Amino acid sequence: MEIRKIGIVGAGQMGNGIAHVMSLAGYDVMLNDISDDALSNAMELMKNNMERQVSRGKITADQLSDALSRITCTTTLSELGQTDLIIEAATERETVKQAIFEDLVPHLQPHTILTSNTSSISITRLASRTDRPEKFMGFHFMNPVPVMQLVELIRGIATDEPTFSACKEVVEKLDKTAASAEDFPAFIVNRILMPMINEAVYTLYEGVGSVQSIDSSLKLGANHPMGPLELADFIGLDTCLAIMNVLHDGLADTKYRPCPLLTKYVEAGWLGRKTDRGFYDYRGETPVPTR
Repeated sequence: MEIRKIGIVGAGQMGNGIAHVMSLAGYDVMLNDISDDALSNAMELMKNNMERQVSRGKITADQLSDALSRITCTTTLSELGQTDLIIEAATERETVKQAIFEDLVPHLQPHTILTSNTSSISITRLASRTDRPEKFMGFHFMNPVPVMQLVELIRGIATDEPTFSACKEVVEKLDKTAASAEDFPAFIVNRILMPMINEAVYTLYEGVGSVQSIDSSLKLGANHPMGPLELADFIGLDTCLAIMNVLHDGLADTKYRPCPLLTKYVEAGWLGRKTDRGFYDYRGETPVPTR
């Protein structure tokens, strides 16, 4: 089937990034969130990000105008039923995602494909809460979406070939690269990345190094563009903890046990950049390590 209109559930960091690239690629986009403020903020952020692309010569002013005109915002979830492909990009909590799909199902067209941008949760389990597990799969973009090249495509146990092929064609139209992953906890990228971040937090917790020394060591010693604790703040410590819990619960291996210090930061509400405090304090002109 040809995909022309795309619905996106969630206008946060990932949802607005997905809407950004989809609209620039020529798709009509319907962006959904529970509040008008969230949608207004998402549109303003997309406009600012596209203007930055114009200033750098990556897109033209006409492309910016055309892309924004293709985006429709709605707080009514059922309106997404008229789209060909829906990408759920809500918070990384399985109960929230399940409720979204259950609410969507009565309003869908027979051909509509359902996908989740989850970074760790079982695709097969999410698909089982819908009426179309064969038309359901994982569609995991990397953050920030307009910049990162990779998209993980994850088949559930029932995902059929036409669904996979249709999603792969969308990735190609975005000029991104698809990586096919099996439906195991955290898939490929986060199966490798999150234990590294968790180990960095253990290294801090055990006093082996400070925030600054750990991040500097990985940047200068392993040529990473960001240190693991800086990256954790960028991702969101709540998201990192949620993924580690999925790994620990799903694979039943103690090597995936979340570091108690990571849990403590999340309990304190120090979630990283989005709350202005995490392993760094972002409230001043320059980030300052909090330990």
